[in-house]
Amino acid sequence: MSGLNIDNFIWSIADDVLRDVYVRGKYRDVILPMIVIRRLDAVLDPTRDAVLGMSGQLDKAGIANQDAALRQASGEAFYNTSPFRLRDLASRARRQSLKADFEAYLDGFSPNVQEVLDKFKFRNQIPTLVEADALRFLIEKFLDPSINLGPKPVLNQDGTVRLPGLDNHAMGTIFEELVRRFNEENNEEAGEHFTPRDVVELMAHLIFKPVADDIRSGTWLVYDGACGTGGMLTVAEETLVRLAAGHGKEVSVHLYGQEVNPETFAISKADLILKGEGVEADNMAYGSTLAGDAFPSREFDFMLSNPPYGKSWKTDLERLGGKKDIRDPRFVIEHGGDPEYSLITRSSDGQMLFLANMLSKMKTSSPLGSRIAEVHNGSSLFTGDAGSGESNIRRWIVEKDWLEAIVALPPNIFYNTGIATYIWVLSNRKAPERRGKVQLIDATGWSRPLRKNLGKKNCELGPDDIERICTAFLRLEDSGRSKVFPNEAFGYWKVTVERPLRLEVALTESALQRFRTACAEASEAPLADIVDGVARKLGAGPHRDFNRFLEAVETEAAGRPRMTAKRRKLLAAALGTRDPEAEPVVIKDTAAGNGAGPERAVEYEPDPALRDTEQVPLLEDGGIEAFFRREVLPYAPDAWIDESKTAIGYEISFTRHFYKPKLLRTLEEIEADIRALEKETEGLLDDLLAGRG
Repeated sequence: MSGLNIDNFIWSIADDVLRDVYVRGKYRDVILPMIVIRRLDAVLDPTRDAVLGMSGQLDKAGIANQDAALRQASGEAFYNTSPFRLRDLASRARRQSLKADFEAYLDGFSPNVQEVLDKFKFRNQIPTLVEADALRFLIEKFLDPSINLGPKPVLNQDGTVRLPGLDNHAMGTIFEELVRRFNEENNEEAGEHFTPRDVVELMAHLIFKPVADDIRSGTWLVYDGACGTGGMLTVAEETLVRLAAGHGKEVSVHLYGQEVNPETFAISKADLILKGEGVEADNMAYGSTLAGDAFPSREFDFMLSNPPYGKSWKTDLERLGGKKDIRDPRFVIEHGGDPEYSLITRSSDGQMLFLANMLSKMKTSSPLGSRIAEVHNGSSLFTGDAGSGESNIRRWIVEKDWLEAIVALPPNIFYNTGIATYIWVLSNRKAPERRGKVQLIDATGWSRPLRKNLGKKNCELGPDDIERICTAFLRLEDSGRSKVFPNEAFGYWKVTVERPLRLEVALTESALQRFRTACAEASEAPLADIVDGVARKLGAGPHRDFNRFLEAVETEAAGRPRMTAKRRKLLAAALGTRDPEAEPVVIKDTAAGNGAGPERAVEYEPDPALRDTEQVPLLEDGGIEAFFRREVLPYAPDAWIDESKTAIGYEISFTRHFYKPKLLRTLEEIEADIRALEKETEGLLDDLLAGRG
C-alpha cells in the first residue's frame, strides 16, 4: 500500500471507529497519538527483548538513570519497557483488562515519548474509548494486515515483498499530511498553528538562496521560537539539505523549536521522532518563548517563524516582572546611547518580541552570521509612536542595518485570516550591494487560485510565483513591484511644537468672588486678600499681560505669602482665560536661545491646548530646523520646538510606496454616459403624464 493509500486508510479509521464516539473535530485527539504509538511499536519490535533484558539488569543493579542505556539497547532515541506489544493487547476481551494493560503499555515508553503523549492528553481519551468499546477496534484497525507502518517490508511466504516498509521520511510525510488534513477540517483554528507550505517554502528560499554558494559542509542550526507543528523547521531542513547537495556539500542540520500550545508541541516532537530524528525531537521545548526562553545561550544560523499576532502577552509580561521592572536582555538592550533601550511592546500584541528574541540569537562570529524570515501582519510595519516598543524594534533593526527586505504576501493566503501579511527577511551579514538599503516587494498580485477554498485561504504561491519573488529579491530589483530605499527613508523625528500660553485677567467682582471660592478650597485665603488689593489698584480690566498682573501680585504680597509654583498655577487657572491677543506668559528664570525658533531672551509658558507634534523625515533636507522654518513658522510665528521631547521613530508604509490611484474617467466618457441615460429615459415623462390623464 502506497503512502497516499496509507494516509487515506488511517483517515478512514476515524470514520469507522470514532464516528459515534467523538464529534468530527475531535478525531485528531485520538488518531494522531495512535499513529505515533503504532509506528514506535513497529520500530521497536526487533529490539524489544534486548530492551527488556537491559531494563531488568539495570533494575537489579539499582541504577535509576536508565535512559541512555535503554536507548542504546533499542538502537533508537526511544524505547518501551512494558511487557506488551500492541498485538498482545488486541486479544483482550474484557474492557477493564484492556484498559489496564494498555495504560501499562503506554507507561513503558521512554520519557520523550511520554512527553508527547502527555501533551496530546491522550490518556484522557482512554476512558471514553473503553466505555464505547472502541479501544480494541481502534488497535485492531492500526494492526490491519493490509497496511505496514513499520520500517521493514512485510514478506510473503515465498520471501517476496507483500508490503514495502516505510522509511522514516515517508512515515513523517504521512503524519504531516494527516496533520494538514485535520487542520483544514478545523480551518477556524488552522492558521493559528499551521502555516501553509507554500508560504514556508518561500520563507526558506528567501533565507537560503542568497547564501547557497557559501554554505559549506558541516553542521547548521535552525530555530523557530513559535514552532507550532514544526512544519517550518522540517521544510527548512529539506530545503537546506537539497541546496547544499546541489552545490556538492553535505550538511548536518540540527533543529530547535519552542511551542506553548501543548497539542501542537506534541505534533512537532512526534513528527521528528517518527522521522527518526530523536535528537532533534529532544530539541523541541515546551512553554512560552517570551516568558521562558528555552535556549538562552544558543545562537543559530537560520531562523524562521510565524508568531501569533494580535494576541495578548500580558501573562508573559507579568512573569517577566511587569513593564517597569522587566530586565530580560532580549527585550531591554543598549542602543542609540540609551543603556536601557526598551523593546517592550503593548501587552495586547507581542508578535514583534518574537522577532527581538530571534535577533538576540544571531551568530556574531561566523562568516555568514544569521539569516531570519518571520511572518507578521501589517501592524508590525507602523503601529507604535516614536519611542514605543514597536517603533524602537523597527529603529534598532534598521539602524543596525539588519533588515534586507519585506515581502507583502497575497491576501487570503492563510487559513483563518484574510488580513495583510508580510515576510520580514533579516541578516547581520548583508551583501555589500544591500548595505544601507531596504527592499520592499509587493507580491500581493503574485499567486494562483485554489480549486477549493481552505477556510479563508483561496489562493497559493505556485512555483512560478515563488521563483518570481525570489528573482526580484536576489536581483535587488527596483521596479514597479520591487523598490529599494535607503535605511533612513523609514525614519523620522517626532518633534513637539509648542506655542506660548496667552492669558488675560479680569478682576471684576464676579471673577474675584470665584477666585475667593477657589482659594478657600485650596486653603489659600491670604492670596485672595492680596488679589483684592491688586484689583483696587489695577481696576477691573481685562488685563492682557498676565506677567504684569503677576508682578503686581508679588509686589502686593511683599513676600508674604511667597509666590510658589502652586500659587502661580492657582492664579492662572482661577483668574486667567485664554486670549490670542494677550501677551505670552513668561516663565521665571528665563533662558536665552531656547528651541529651534527665532532667538528669544525669555522662556514662555507652553499652552497645552496649542501643543502639536510633527513627523520630520530623517532625509529632510536641512533637518528639523529647515522643516520648522518652512512648515511651522509661516503659520505660527511664536512657535518653538521642545527639544527635550524630540524622539526618533521608524515606520514602513507599503501603501505610500505602492499605492496606485484609480484613473478618473474623462469628461467625454462621463458625457457619453449621461447622453445614453437621457436616451433611455426619453419619452418616459410623457408616458407618465399621459397615464395620469
